[in-house]
Amino acid sequence: MSRASFTTNSSSSDHPREPEADARAEQTRRTVLIGALATTACLGCSAHARADEDPPGSDERPQKGDVLVFSEGDKEGKLITAADLPAGGPPVHAWPKDPKTSVVRSASRLNEILVIRLDPAELDDKTRERAVDGIIAYSAICAHAGCPVTAWVKSDVGDKEVFKCMCHNSEYDPRAGAQVVFGPAPRRLAALPLALADGSLSVAGNFIGKVGGAQPG
Repeated sequence: MSRASFTTNSSSSDHPREPEADARAEQTRRTVLIGALATTACLGCSAHARADEDPPGSDERPQKGDVLVFSEGDKEGKLITAADLPAGGPPVHAWPKDPKTSVVRSASRLNEILVIRLDPAELDDKTRERAVDGIIAYSAICAHAGCPVTAWVKSDVGDKEVFKCMCHNSEYDPRAGAQVVFGPAPRRLAALPLALADGSLSVAGNFIGKVGGAQPG
């Protein structure tokens, strides 16, 4: 009786352990497989991240000698020439580009530029000094909260068209050094001197004035 009981007890205790052992083994195999897949995916992500890193110089401010390229639209990345700028506006949005390395300085949104052609007779003396054939350039980032300046519209306080930030309605007159004519912006847009050679526009100097929105404190 005791032998039978022992045999039965041994049989009943041995069989459940086999599925448990199989389950543990299967779980181990799954863990190893998942770990391998995760490692492979991680390596792929790392390689992708490295491939997507911005090239050296792409976050630097415009440098003297940089050319200007379209930052948006069908001509994005193409060189901006004087012929691309209609008299009286609207402005075009541009990035500076290093002509030696072909690096477009688009890694910082603070590098985006507004370029516009106006009647030279309408420009004040200081603005005319920075212009070339009536073509002038300014930072495309509002001095109030750092929003992009996207509109070219008739001013709320005059009969001329002005740059306008649609976030908080700050307006800038490009004829007078992009001084603020309406809205909460505390200062004018930073100006960028230009040069013109063989019809192509280039940067003639550093930004004049602070680029970007007002900082708290």
